[in-house]
Amino acid sequence: MKFSPLFLAIVYAIMGVLFMYIAIETAEETIWNFMTILFAAIATIDFIVAFRMIGLHNASNKKK
Repeated sequence: MKFSPLFLAIVYAIMGVLFMYIAIETAEETIWNFMTILFAAIATIDFIVAFRMIGLHNASNKKK
């Protein structure tokens, strides 16, 4: 089953928002603990993949 790049971009963006929310919730006194930085890094990767999927969607639409 193939999914469109736009659908995958939306899924990755939602996952990025959820991981960012978890990172904010795990920050207790400071943001410089391991779990907060880990969740923020995962959210960053998800946002990067989402933007790349949007670019792939735009590129495939320009070919048509």
